[in-house]
Amino acid sequence: MKIINKKILSQIQGAKVTRIEVAAPGIAEKAKPGQFVSVMVSGEGERIPLTVVDKDEEKGTITLIFQEVGLTTKLLGKLDSGDSLYALAGPLGHATELKNYGKVVLVGGGVGIAEIYPVAKGLKHAGNFITAILGARTRELLILEEELKRVSDELYIATDDGSYGRKGFVTDVLKDLLNYKLPTTNYQLIYAVGPIPMMKKVCLVTKELNSKTIVSLNALMVDATGMCGCCRVTVAGETKFSCVDGPEFDGKAVDWDELEKRNRVYADKEQHICRLR
Repeated sequence: MKIINKKILSQIQGAKVTRIEVAAPGIAEKAKPGQFVSVMVSGEGERIPLTVVDKDEEKGTITLIFQEVGLTTKLLGKLDSGDSLYALAGPLGHATELKNYGKVVLVGGGVGIAEIYPVAKGLKHAGNFITAILGARTRELLILEEELKRVSDELYIATDDGSYGRKGFVTDVLKDLLNYKLPTTNYQLIYAVGPIPMMKKVCLVTKELNSKTIVSLNALMVDATGMCGCCRVTVAGETKFSCVDGPEFDGKAVDWDELEKRNRVYADKEQHICRLR
């Protein structure tokens, strides 16, 4: 579980996004797009879920990307090449269903771009026409643009401040794309990963379409194996666990208001702990 390589992808306005390559041959052999690992930085710390962004079976490594937003990710960011993680479990969760849907739109916001990248590669390999929409607050925080260009047939970029691509949000691009191309173009799948408000709005945009809309949820997790129940989400009126039933769900069936409230439940405590450190 040694960190082989580390690279800071972006660092601006107090936000830092980092990519690490970790030696984990067993996980590299079995991990599929859409799955994640549970990471412990130290024996006294919490577990956090991170998507397997890439893997190299020959080298026996997996690639993880994270943004420093809380105590554990800040501690993870202090590790360097040659350091080891305390614990790493995975691959966890259900893998993405990779088949030839036809035309697919992948929407990634912020660090969610890292999560759509392996899915884009897998869906492209399955023969799909890939349209990718990437969003960030500003150009400096945009990640994996070149990597996604290589696996996409169309690529659109939006930044909140207009410093790169279109000024606005990924949902603005999505709405224009659908309004412009439909009904001549029928998208069989819309796949979105990013902040909860972004995914919620994507589902509102696609609500009236027949297109399948899948989201990968970043619900709070503790155990990540279905034991604690912390990552409960309501989907189509039923309680699901993001770690074992997900992380992917039908976006149009998710109770987004409940999910937003649950993800804010520890926000004040997390800020307090970070200040103490």
